[in-house]
Amino acid sequence: MQVILMDMVVRTGVALPPQLLDRFDAEIRKKGYRNRSEAVRDLVRAFLVEQEWSGNLKASGIASLTIIYDHHSGSFMQKMASIQHDHPGLIRSTMHTHIDHHTCLEVIVLDGKMAQIRKLADSILALKGVKHGKLVTTGKDI
Repeated sequence: MQVILMDMVVRTGVALPPQLLDRFDAEIRKKGYRNRSEAVRDLVRAFLVEQEWSGNLKASGIASLTIIYDHHSGSFMQKMASIQHDHPGLIRSTMHTHIDHHTCLEVIVLDGKMAQIRKLADSILALKGVKHGKLVTTGKDI
């Protein structure tokens, strides 16, 4: 493998089967990447964030928790508020949007120890009334 240092970027070669490369090129064109290097950098960053979140839950990270829920579902609103008030140091901000008469979308931006963020997200996602939710994690140093 040949490595050339230019402008603080290391160039390296990757061998891929032609069919895999064709599929990759088609997908990155759909997403609007200007070149393969940009797409590969994003894939490497995503891999590193995933490894960081799965391997070292004592480390700090940032995340967003997005949930769709029925705000008329039992005591959902009280439970949701209670969980959020129990974790004031983790929550940076929230955004609440009304989708229709019964359905709301909420985005919660979290910053703190990865284990605590996961615990908070799991407790909210498990609430009765949550129709769908997803925790999106990233690292601070990626």
